[in-house]
Amino acid sequence: MFWIRIAVVAIMALFLAAIPIGADFLPGAVPENQQISITTLIDSIGFVSTDTTFDWTISSGILGDRIFGPNETMASLLYRDSLMTNGGHLLLSSSVDLDTRNQTKGLYNFKTDKVVTYESIEGSHLVADESLVMSTGGNYTDSDNIGRCVFASGSSATAPAFCNTVRARSSLINVNSAQYSTSAKARVVAADGSVPSALSYQVTLTPNPASGLGYAVGTVTTEFSADIMEARGTGASWNRTSVTNTMKDKAKVSGGIIQFSKAFDYQSGLSIT
Repeated sequence: MFWIRIAVVAIMALFLAAIPIGADFLPGAVPENQQISITTLIDSIGFVSTDTTFDWTISSGILGDRIFGPNETMASLLYRDSLMTNGGHLLLSSSVDLDTRNQTKGLYNFKTDKVVTYESIEGSHLVADESLVMSTGGNYTDSDNIGRCVFASGSSATAPAFCNTVRARSSLINVNSAQYSTSAKARVVAADGSVPSALSYQVTLTPNPASGLGYAVGTVTTEFSADIMEARGTGASWNRTSVTNTMKDKAKVSGGIIQFSKAFDYQSGLSIT
């Protein structure tokens, strides 16, 4: 058995430009809003299977429309989480929360946190997969709600068209002994243009404290990516791409793992401070 140590890695994507601004202008909440919470506590020896899915799409117009009209924006969140063991001792504590109301900076529409401790018995193992995808897009927007630089022209309250997708995913494969935690959150609904879209994801894998091994045993993979397309204004270039930004980060570690930690943070908006 070999040991592997992975230092903490942080990836940050921050998108901001001067007026005219190219960045997310989020849709506002509908009059009827929902709050959904799921809390899970498991302490068991034997077979375990869990699956959670959230799929939320919101538009400032009508979801059935195929083409964005002026001032129309749309955003969606897709969350998937699954875990399975064919035996062994599992401790699981998790929470998932969805709030469809308008959010401000520092608050989120979707949040989830999970801590899992697992130890194999008689050759059993654990597999798990978690992903969060955020998509935002819209036509150019003329609005008095757009926050602007204090030096900007009073007639320049415009946010150009945009189409952005951000993804975060982690997987555990054939884990025999480990303690791991994940945390994910995203914001896609806001009352005005001063609040940016946001996605954050963290995963940490360490030894099971009760195992006495000093390292986790198994395979962990992560993948973070973003595809960004932005326009510039409302004239002839309103539907022409002025900037693209594509990134991808992948990692895979297998064997005796002393520590593995990855963090990904993304914001896109007219103001991200």
